[in-house]
Amino acid sequence: MKLTICFWKTAAVCLVALAGLMAACLSKAQNLTLEGQTGGFITPTAYVVQSAKGSFFSHPSLGYHFIHAGTVIGDVHTASVTEGFGNWAEVGYTRSAHTNGNNPYFSSLWEYSGMNIFHGKGVILPENSFKSKWTPGVAAGFVVRTGDRFVTGAIDGKSYTNEDVYVAVTKTALNLKVPLLLNIGWKATNASIYGIGGQATRFGGRLFGGVGFPLPGPWHTAIVPAAGFTQEPYHVKNLGLLVPGGGHIPTTLDYAVRWTQREHARFSVDAGIGQVAGQIGYTELPTPEGPVVVPVNLQARKVFGVGVSYKF
Repeated sequence: MKLTICFWKTAAVCLVALAGLMAACLSKAQNLTLEGQTGGFITPTAYVVQSAKGSFFSHPSLGYHFIHAGTVIGDVHTASVTEGFGNWAEVGYTRSAHTNGNNPYFSSLWEYSGMNIFHGKGVILPENSFKSKWTPGVAAGFVVRTGDRFVTGAIDGKSYTNEDVYVAVTKTALNLKVPLLLNIGWKATNASIYGIGGQATRFGGRLFGGVGFPLPGPWHTAIVPAAGFTQEPYHVKNLGLLVPGGGHIPTTLDYAVRWTQREHARFSVDAGIGQVAGQIGYTELPTPEGPVVVPVNLQARKVFGVGVSYKF
């Protein structure tokens, strides 16, 4: 059987050094995360899908992401659609589809087709409020994942629903010699690694954040190198039945670059590497000679991902 945790590694709290992959862009572009919100590769920002002047409804934004998570976990494909409302809110849907890994011992923990993801976000404080160029944007949002059978469900045969409730604070500073985008947030969640690692043992608070550098590129485009982090719940429900002590779930880290338009951005292309989980503990496996204790290695220390977003 397979053990737990997925995606890009979890490690910590330093706002300026670990950060939300590809954090938006020069024009608060409509870039969608892995789960469909506007933001970086995996972390939401305080921006929402923009509506045209005089319009309440935006044109929809579409996103696609592919994650090669290694031979144990397998691959993940996500397709998202997100709609904005009056530059104050957005809602959307993402279908996350999974293809199996080929590890004979642990890949069975992920032998499921995927899950459904619903998300929404509302602006609490627009960026540059109070006529101050230093005022960050503040937004709050939610994520609901249904039909999650990874890891926890693979062990007990059940399907789970898990949720995030979060607040994000984002500031884009283009008047510096090196333009800078900072993003920091807090979420309460009962999902391990965005649900791909299964169900956490409890609902708890975790930090996420990101830093990006929006640099001018050719043909009126921008190139945004960035780094990100998301703290993960410490333990996964049911995992202790396979890995004594419940294993160790690290902080998810990602390093990537985004290519998009400098102004009125309609498209973005992302590519990067994530650090998720390597060896998370030990387990006992039966052999003809008797039980043998072996390391549980998810082989997801170098996860590769690409993404594309487009706004009509």
